[in-house]
Amino acid sequence: MPPRLSFAAHIRALLTLGLPLVGSNLAQMGLHVADTVMMGWYGVRELASVVLGAGFFWILFLMGSGFSYALMGRVSAALGSGDETQVRRDTRMAIWLSVLAGVLMMPVLWFSGSILRALGQQSEIADLTGQFLRIAMWGMVPALIVAVLKAYLSAFERTRVVLAVTLVAVALNIGSNWLFIFGNLGMPELGLRGAALSSVMVQIISATVLMIYAARLPELRRFTLFARFWRPDWEAFRAVFRVGMPIGLTSVFETSMFQASAVMMGWIGTVQLAAHGIALELASLAFMVHMGLSNAATIRVGRAQGGRDLRGMRDGAAAGLALSFGFGFVTVACFLLLPHQLIGLFLDRSSAEAGQILIFGTVLLAVAGLFQLFDAAQVMALGLLRGVQDTRVPMWVAGGSYWLVGIPASYVLAFPLGLGGAGLWLGLASGLACSAVILTLRFWRGPWLTPRG
Repeated sequence: MPPRLSFAAHIRALLTLGLPLVGSNLAQMGLHVADTVMMGWYGVRELASVVLGAGFFWILFLMGSGFSYALMGRVSAALGSGDETQVRRDTRMAIWLSVLAGVLMMPVLWFSGSILRALGQQSEIADLTGQFLRIAMWGMVPALIVAVLKAYLSAFERTRVVLAVTLVAVALNIGSNWLFIFGNLGMPELGLRGAALSSVMVQIISATVLMIYAARLPELRRFTLFARFWRPDWEAFRAVFRVGMPIGLTSVFETSMFQASAVMMGWIGTVQLAAHGIALELASLAFMVHMGLSNAATIRVGRAQGGRDLRGMRDGAAAGLALSFGFGFVTVACFLLLPHQLIGLFLDRSSAEAGQILIFGTVLLAVAGLFQLFDAAQVMALGLLRGVQDTRVPMWVAGGSYWLVGIPASYVLAFPLGLGGAGLWLGLASGLACSAVILTLRFWRGPWLTPRG
């Protein structure tokens, strides 16, 4: 029986593991922010096309990255039980699945221009987006491999190297954008194609560095991760697929809910849509913190389950929920007490619409305070359930909560009941609340917390 840790020790362990993951998540957002800012300096049409293309790429990436989240829980459980062979088997097949997913997505990215035109996008923007994605698609496979290797290293609690590689990637992306977007230091001026080329290069370099690190680090060399890599292991392949595919779909369900909310906000007005975008960006930054803590909880709970440490699972889960709620309350305080300062970071105060955006954005941030607490609870519950490899039912719970509760409630509150943008966000909060309650109850009442006979 493993020694029982105090609650404070669980908190310290989660913070030690989770803070680098939080930093890595925020740095990952920095890649998107850098592309957006630098394309904004280049041209308005190009900026719109890169934003649209990045969103298209991101939704597909989320689908494929479910296998990396599955691996995090499975490797943690295998390490907890001392089954090092299973660690190698699962990791190899997670890479196989990620490569397969990336290859299957490439035709969608190649024909993205035609797809976007069919969906009603302006021909010029659709064509530019297609040009961007026909280059960016070559980064999908390495990006998914990076996600798998980050999960693998995180399960070994090597989260600082995950943070370091992500920070270096951000710096490389900014530098290569400067070279290839604008044509500095004798490089060709490629515009949005330069941004795509930069992203591909950064993903390939990141994947290469992580592969070398995972294979050659003395403490991990015994796993011989890439020896006879070509040999299939269909049992592990199916196991990782069963856990990972629902995770990818859950992420797509949530992302598409927010995309739908942006469409509905656009029906209300341009000012309201701009305020919605700013408030959502701030909420996304806070979400990255919750996601990092959730990933840490996945690893800790997975280790405890593998070692049959039921007390450790319960205490670790309680510590994760306490940390996530604690940060959620800090975020609520910031949103309620500092709305003008936060929204002002995204505004040119001299523009004609700035005052209206500030007023409406303040209302949305007040609602986002409620939103934050529910979002904290539901992402932590998902992380805990992934730690015990329970992903299929949570996928249906989350999808139903987002699309059968959240979106209909947003529409009804915003339009028939006349609450406008605030009502739309209250509807989103109701969907997240539904997911949070059901998923939290599912973890605490699950058979994984019941002693085995």
